[in-house]
Amino acid sequence: MPGLEWHMTYPEPFIAPMRAELTQLGIRELRTPEQVDDAVQTPGTVMIVVNSVCGCAAGKARPGVAMALQHARRPDVVATVFAGGDVEATGRARAHFAPYPPSSPSVAILRDGKLVFMLERRDIENRDATAIASRLTAAFDQYCEKAVV
Repeated sequence: MPGLEWHMTYPEPFIAPMRAELTQLGIRELRTPEQVDDAVQTPGTVMIVVNSVCGCAAGKARPGVAMALQHARRPDVVATVFAGGDVEATGRARAHFAPYPPSSPSVAILRDGKLVFMLERRDIENRDATAIASRLTAAFDQYCEKAVV
């Protein structure tokens, strides 16, 4: 039906291990639209990972993010929303990623509230974790102010 939007949601016990792959790295979960807005409004650089249940999130995106976070220069805030788990938070995050269409998994970097870098699913599914980490660390070098000590 036109205008009817359908959202797949997964049971929390099913997605909890996938959430934990990122939160164990110190990545902050954004579970509400208000938490997303607060993170985006943080001065400096904010990276938001749109996590998902798909195979390219498991084998490529999450491991690539983990590798990239070993880099000396990183975003000031690193956060995540879970597509299919935190539907409203994911929708709010995607609103900040315009003009890019919804994509899961994906990784966005915002600087002072403005989108400066986007890694869409199509950029993830045809690369391995090492190549994804390389793309992210290049973005960190370009957009992040200082190395993390």
